[in-house]
Amino acid sequence: MSTRRLIAILIAFILTIGATAMWSAATSEREGDADVNAIEDSGSLAGDSAESGEVQPQKKKGGNKVARIFAAPFKAFGKLFNRKDDNKLQRMTEKDAEGFKSVAVAKVNDSRNAPSPKLAAAASAKEHLASGRAHLLGGRINEAISELSTAASLDSKLTEAHNLLGVAYDRKGLGDHARDSYERAVKVEPEDAQTLNNLGFSLYQNGNYRAAVDRLKRAVKLAPTDERILNNLGLALCRLGKFEDAYKNFARAAGPLTGNLNTARMLERFGRDDDAIKYYEGARRIDPASTLALRRLTDLYKRTGRPEQSQAASNALDKIATSTVATSGR
Repeated sequence: MSTRRLIAILIAFILTIGATAMWSAATSEREGDADVNAIEDSGSLAGDSAESGEVQPQKKKGGNKVARIFAAPFKAFGKLFNRKDDNKLQRMTEKDAEGFKSVAVAKVNDSRNAPSPKLAAAASAKEHLASGRAHLLGGRINEAISELSTAASLDSKLTEAHNLLGVAYDRKGLGDHARDSYERAVKVEPEDAQTLNNLGFSLYQNGNYRAAVDRLKRAVKLAPTDERILNNLGLALCRLGKFEDAYKNFARAAGPLTGNLNTARMLERFGRDDDAIKYYEGARRIDPASTLALRRLTDLYKRTGRPEQSQAASNALDKIATSTVATSGR
């Protein structure tokens, strides 16, 4: 077989793998709240938080698209051989949660997490709190719930234990238990903005939007410049159809450009394409080189039967790409 034919076969194989990988990367489902994912694409912070912002939601599937494209074929091979994903969190049922109430939890270790040393029986509430926080940061949610439950039972006024326990329950999808924990924390410390934020976001995730707005507004009064709280309030207001009020909070969080982008993304999610276009155009007026706004305008104008505007947005996007390539080549 000639060298030229071998090269042609190799190129065809690479293109086939690449196309499959791109499809896999583009269609992989992202974990987490869909509304939060939508505004995180513009660089916004949203979701629950903990003291000093150190406990954040689990990393969502997104990240570097190029890396995902090259990784996709190897993931596909892994699936063929039924490889398990030890990092994927498993939901628990209400029956499971009853076990946590009595702190009778059996520890399960996976291939990536080494066993953690158990605290002495005489450990203090703060020691259990520190252990629970570490487990939560490490993604060991069952252990976190066990330790934080113990801390809260030893010291019912330990606000952070109740707050982090709420975060842990939310990670498991147990909204009722999470709300109870947050409310205990708020009862002890009614002016803790982060706990109010977590309670508000938990209510929002469970569809209780009016109550979520109430708690988040209280949190904003206590922390008027907190980006995460402002964005959560914006999301909850969107769910109530109050998009102009939502825009004001998004803009307070990260400026009018991001405010327009986030409001447009939410309107687009609700199928209100014409209204979304108005906010994307608002973002474009602020930053004519906003590639996110131009990409969405290209699609939305095409979808709504306005090919000329779609082509104009596409041309502007191409011009930016050409200019970027020319600049980088100097």
